[in-house]
Amino acid sequence: MFRSTSRYANLPTVPAIGADGQEVMAVKLRVLPDTRGVPRMVRSGNLLDVMAHELFGDGTRFWHIADANTELEANTLVARDGRVIRVPEN
Repeated sequence: MFRSTSRYANLPTVPAIGADGQEVMAVKLRVLPDTRGVPRMVRSGNLLDVMAHELFGDGTRFWHIADANTELEANTLVARDGRVIRVPEN
């Protein structure tokens, strides 16, 4: 269902009721790992996928940066120029 590099790749699925009342399969919420990171200042125009490409050579690993921080919405991490976020070392 998901690519092997997806954060959801190995999570179990559970039945859920969709907005239309139909049963669908959903991925269980995952427990975030305790991820250590190094500080990095957000610059104007930064995007998580671009940062992940620069740091890890793979833009699809943006979620590793999101996991190292506490925001519920990943894009808020780069919304403010000058904000310091944590970035995993690998």
